[in-house]
Amino acid sequence: MSKENKKWFSLNLGSGKSSQKCGCGNEKGSCSSENKPQEHKDGFQQVFDVQMSRRTAFKKLTASLMIGAGAVSTSCSMFSGDESKEKAQIDWEEQFKGNYKLMSDEEKEATVNRLVRSYELRTGKTISMSSTNANENVLFGYAFNISKCQGYMDCVNACVEENNQDRSTQMQYIRIHEMEDGKGFNFNEADDNYYHEVPAAGHFYMGTQCFHCDNPPCVDVCPVQATWREEDGLVVIDYDWCVGCRYCMAACPYDGRRFNWKTPEVPEEEINKNQHYLGNRLRKKGVMEKCTFCVQRSRAGKNPACVEACPTGARIFGNLLDPESEIRWVLENKKVFRLKEDLGTEPKFWYFMD
Repeated sequence: MSKENKKWFSLNLGSGKSSQKCGCGNEKGSCSSENKPQEHKDGFQQVFDVQMSRRTAFKKLTASLMIGAGAVSTSCSMFSGDESKEKAQIDWEEQFKGNYKLMSDEEKEATVNRLVRSYELRTGKTISMSSTNANENVLFGYAFNISKCQGYMDCVNACVEENNQDRSTQMQYIRIHEMEDGKGFNFNEADDNYYHEVPAAGHFYMGTQCFHCDNPPCVDVCPVQATWREEDGLVVIDYDWCVGCRYCMAACPYDGRRFNWKTPEVPEEEINKNQHYLGNRLRKKGVMEKCTFCVQRSRAGKNPACVEACPTGARIFGNLLDPESEIRWVLENKKVFRLKEDLGTEPKFWYFMD
């Protein structure tokens, strides 16, 4: 068995044991949708975005393994209907796919198509998912005008909606820090959860998120290469390859990463169905996620959702390699600075004041 396959078994099956029952949970013989295995309150695992117990996960895996290996025909009574056969085949191919970073363009397109089809089979609804690679001669950068930010948090709300973030835990990629005038950039004393009218007298506001460093320490510590820097400067994550060790979270000096302690909950009617594999597609329990400069938007020539939503124009985004871009004008004409520059991380996120 390859290393990739062993990884999948160890992460998703745990101590589950085989059963003499067929894939749908019945004893040997004909299958019926009326006799499904009982779920248990403990030991739940996440297999292809469907919550199930370890025992159920093992049964489903065994069934798809048998089909993929040709041990049984897809006409076996453990599956009924063309859709069940298709689901089993999709599960098989997804369970043993490789790291997205190492895939060819054809393999990337195939895995995206599988996810789109799986969503359709499970929900009866459609989504659009992209595997668009980095464009040539593009290096994304960001600038934040501290003088203009008034702490309204429209950017935070837009980010949550655009990127399908978990509603139950109120996960947020962006932090807006309310700081007192005259005390400098003291994040230890900043209020990140203010519940009052803004802007507050005697205070200023400063946003942080993933800074997409040129020398990202989070990438260096990942033991399975689930996170990396793309050619356009975006630091991304393959959610299906992440093992949830949180080394990257500890290594980030800017508090830019988030961990899913539970399966993210997004109401169906609120799901943003315009997705990118490395961006805002629906995540699983136990993986890292973060700001991607809205890769599903930025690689399509649009601004990230936070930039578009900012009512004061405090956020500026663009191509650092384009001498005519607004971000280049800011860097060349304003007195800019970056946080913790002494660390040598080279964040592509600058601050300035009017």
